[in-house]
Amino acid sequence: MSDTFRLGRHEFRSRLLVGTGKYASLEQTRLATEESGAEIVTVALRRVDLDARKGEGLFDYVPPDRWTILPNTAGCYTAQDALLTARLGRELLGTDLVKLEVIGDPRTLFPDTAATLEAARILVDEGFTVLPYTMDDPVACQRLAGIGCAAVMPLAAPIGSGLGIRNPYNLRIILETVDVPVIVDAGVGTASDAAVAMELGCTAVLMNTGIAGARDPVKMARAMRLAVEAGRLAYEAGRIPRKLYATASSPLEGVVGSD
Repeated sequence: MSDTFRLGRHEFRSRLLVGTGKYASLEQTRLATEESGAEIVTVALRRVDLDARKGEGLFDYVPPDRWTILPNTAGCYTAQDALLTARLGRELLGTDLVKLEVIGDPRTLFPDTAATLEAARILVDEGFTVLPYTMDDPVACQRLAGIGCAAVMPLAAPIGSGLGIRNPYNLRIILETVDVPVIVDAGVGTASDAAVAMELGCTAVLMNTGIAGARDPVKMARAMRLAVEAGRLAYEAGRIPRKLYATASSPLEGVVGSD
């Protein structure tokens, strides 16, 4: 796609961000990531083997010189754990980018808003480009944008649920009330979910399970890429207004011979 968006000092063209977990093999991870067209690949530092032998690690299949690696703090339940993991990611990967996750409930994997705000404020002060995973709460998103986060990443539905966009109205409010990119994160199950998010005007969509958990992850990666592109084009084109009654596609007004 020709239009771009920025996350801090970084500029990207692809509006599909993908994760690297839950695939059957590292080779499948590579194939699906390639097919997705994504430029940004998120990696859970607490769940990746950074000491794997040459040729057997994730970065041998998804190398940082080809993709922008977005380290995330998945698995952290306190602000302090998230801060430690973010700093480790910067040291290991030499990047200022971090996807901030501070989980508040192990059953739903909903974020802890207070702890997320606490950690985000510190990381912004330390020079990180912070992309926080958060509830689809307009007030929380406004607070995160206000302290300097480079984007907000409201969930569409619980992580891995595949329920799709459960509350498009909250997303619309968020889009109207923050001046940073809005990236839908979590809950996307199929291509139509991704298209809906983009048609609403979201900047991008991040997903992992929706692709990795599909019967054919490589095909689903392509479907998601096309859906994100189609949704973005539809948003830019502007949909027709909804009407209760029909409007003729070929009106008679102005036709020669009509009354």
